[in-house]
Amino acid sequence: MSDLSKLILSNLAYNDSFSRRVAPFLKGEYFESFADKTIFHIISNFIREYNTTPSRDAIFVCLDKKTDLNEQTYKNCKELVDSLSVDEKTDETWLVTETENFCKEKAVYNAIMESIHIIDGKSESKTANAIPEILSEALSVSFDTHIGHDYLEDSDQRYDFYHRVESKIAFDLDFMNRITKGGTPQKTLNIIMAGTGVGKSMFLCHHAAACLAQNQNVLYITCEMAEERIAERIDANLLDITMEDLGELPKEVYKRKLEKIAGHVRGKLIIKEYPTSSASVSHFKNLLDELWLKKKFKPDIIFVDYLNICASSRLRNNGSVNSYTYIKAIAEELRGLAIERGVPIFSATQVNRTGFTNSDMGLEDTSESFGLPQTADLMLALISTEELEERNQIMVKQLKNRYNDLNVNRRFVLGINRSKMKFYDVQEDQQFGLVNSNQTSEEAAGSGYNVTFNDKFKKSDFSSWS
Repeated sequence: MSDLSKLILSNLAYNDSFSRRVAPFLKGEYFESFADKTIFHIISNFIREYNTTPSRDAIFVCLDKKTDLNEQTYKNCKELVDSLSVDEKTDETWLVTETENFCKEKAVYNAIMESIHIIDGKSESKTANAIPEILSEALSVSFDTHIGHDYLEDSDQRYDFYHRVESKIAFDLDFMNRITKGGTPQKTLNIIMAGTGVGKSMFLCHHAAACLAQNQNVLYITCEMAEERIAERIDANLLDITMEDLGELPKEVYKRKLEKIAGHVRGKLIIKEYPTSSASVSHFKNLLDELWLKKKFKPDIIFVDYLNICASSRLRNNGSVNSYTYIKAIAEELRGLAIERGVPIFSATQVNRTGFTNSDMGLEDTSESFGLPQTADLMLALISTEELEERNQIMVKQLKNRYNDLNVNRRFVLGINRSKMKFYDVQEDQQFGLVNSNQTSEEAAGSGYNVTFNDKFKKSDFSSWS
């Protein structure tokens, strides 16, 4: 065995402080010889059962009880135990660091060997599609020593948290900033729900354009429309031109308008298309890694259009899994991606048959799985009626909100210009007939967040681009 393996086993057995710090992260598969693995499992099981490190005699007793060892293996294990000892001069911080590096190296090595095993067709349960996730898990091995928040001892940290200005990405729509206290925080999943043709993708495209205007790096993943169709909608929004006129715009004028936009923004917008129901969070992680390697692009916000036509990276949609479980799994995986990469994720979902004709939708109108609203941090319904269409407006109803009081500004209306793929604010007096919505006045709402989108990016700037 290597000197480091022996050092780790020695301190795991006889150094209680070291053992408590590293035992939860060590695995038998990290050790090479059968004797090393056997003694590790004896020590580890003893610690788990008795909450203390074993004595040398206790290890020998446990070793004698094993009936699956031949004479040579037993002899090797006995010699190993006899050789274990602790040097009190060894710096524990250094040893913990070296043990973490040991675990990382062994995890990567084992992942590579397992991947080769899969590629050679020797795995009965895994295919080549599992290799990226296997490698990703190996690369993420680390010792997380944080074991929770102590209510009394960590009060200073908690106070600082209360007064820390949270990093958010603002909207260019006043009421959206009101209900989120200034925008969406990192590590969140935000869902737009609407019927077919109401404006789910339009809202996502509008907000993607607004985020680009804030100099944010934006990744737009589409599983429904072609990349060029999404870019076309964003063009119409940013260039302030109708979709019809966009197709007739001379190339020289088009390029000149884009050059003006490029002169105003420092962020990037990447649009990636996947076939419907074929892409999962595993594919999205690979895309993020590739974008960083090839373009040094790291998104500040991610749009996924849309959740219900993604695939799950954990479950197979083969008829044995019901829609509740499958859609909930996708939502959990997307929220996990948001947490892992430290970004807000926006996506959308359809309404069910009842919700399609409902002018006052609720969470119960969510299509396919109620597990989706259980997982989301923010969930908004877009509602369109004939009366609203005549006014070029659309109603937004809060269904779930972890950022603010759900009952304040429960419903509000936005202006909508479908030809230019834009949403816009309407005057306060046009927020008509919204009963039980508890809307705040503009002055009162202004104290709820620090800087709105329009404080930083005046709408006059947009007109100058075109």
